[in-house]
Order: sequence, then structure tokens, then C-alpha cells
Amino acid sequence: MTTPERLLSDALSTDPTRPLVTYYDDATGERVELSVATFANWVAKTANLIQDELAAEPGDRLAVLLPAHWQSAVWLLAAWSTGLVVEPGGDPAAADLVVTGPDTLDAARACTGARVALSLRPLGARFPAPPEGFMDYAVEVPGQGDRFIAYQPADPGAPALVTDGMELTGAETVHRARAAAERMGLHPGARVLTGRGWEDWEGLAAGLLAPLAAGGSVVLCRHLDRLSPDELDKRRTDERVTHSV
Repeated sequence: MTTPERLLSDALSTDPTRPLVTYYDDATGERVELSVATFANWVAKTANLIQDELAAEPGDRLAVLLPAHWQSAVWLLAAWSTGLVVEPGGDPAAADLVVTGPDTLDAARACTGARVALSLRPLGARFPAPPEGFMDYAVEVPGQGDRFIAYQPADPGAPALVTDGMELTGAETVHRARAAAERMGLHPGARVLTGRGWEDWEGLAAGLLAPLAAGGSVVLCRHLDRLSPDELDKRRTDERVTHSV
């Protein structure tokens, strides 16, 4: 049995220089591309933040109030690296900690545990002024270590993901990701373009887990509806997209 963060480790050992996550925000014009190695470095720093600064422990529940975004992908893999149970769109009041974007700060205040806020500004910039009651992720993460070693390795049989009313273990999450990759016809080197949110399994699988399980990569597009059909076709060509969701 394996766990989601092992999929990233496998990708890192296979080809660390290839693109893994390419992110577009068509409301701002932002484009960010992260190689496997760069993405893994962000994951390690974030996992150290979770483990050491937030003092989170395996089994703690993380409510993720974030859109499909490259930093959201980092948080999911970092959370699984530390053994947390991730719930995209989860109830902050029922969570041990919460990570939120700027549009959901009020809802996130229902969490009585640690609260982390992301500005979601281009290049992962800080908030102009830190939100009251929240740790500003962009302020805290740069100083974290580039290598992560879990005090307690994630258990493949322990809960890892809550989505669509299901609670999946780490091993079940990987199994479903591989099944989704096979169903989508993904292969090593496949490049998936998607504009779906991550509120359900299908969106999460298309936007992160299935490409990762297949040895492929993802082109995440926020506000994709702002593109004309011709602009979308051009992006598919420019980004060498093999599959669209």
C-alpha cells in the first residue's frame, strides 16, 4: 500500500525537471509553472510549517477553503505528508486547522484551531496587511526547511481525504487516483488541462491526483470561461495538452 505523497516522491525520483503543475488565472493574466522539483520543495517547506509551526499531528483534520490553484495543490500534498485528513470545502468549525484564501476568511474564522491564509496573489505574494487572526502563509513559508522528515510517517490505512461524503484512506486515495488515470486514458507524459474546481472527487482527480498517479502533469485554469474558443485552442497547443477536462 502507498500514500498520496509517495506519488510525488516517485515523480521526483523519475524526472525532477519536468513540469508538474502549470497554473493560469485568466482574470489576472498570471501564469506559473512548477517542475516536479520546485513543487516538491514547496511541499517540503509547507509540511515543515504544518508539523513544526502549527504543531499539527497525524489524524488532525484540515479544512481547505481554497480554489483549484497551484498553492492548493502544495497544501494537499504537504498535509498528506504530515498525516492530516484533508477536506476540500470542509466545515472549519469541525476542523482542527484551516487554510483559506482571501474570499473565505470570514467562514474560516469558525475554526478554533490554527488558521492560515493565502493571498492567492501572483507569485505567492503576501497580503498587503495580514488578516487578523490568521498566519500569512507567504510570510512564514520561505524560512521553512527544504527537506521534510515526518515525525510519524503517514499510515496508508489511516484516513486521508474526505470528499463526496466519503472518507478515504491514503491507500484508497491512491487506488482511486490510479483508476481515474486509467479511465481518462492518461499515460506518462500526459498533460491534462482542466478548469474544474476541487469540491468533489472528479475535480480533484482531474486537477491533481490522476495526472500525478500517471506520471503526467496538469494545466490548472482558473476563470477559464474568460477565454474565447480560439484562445482556448491556442492554450491547448502552446501547453502541449493531451487531455482536457
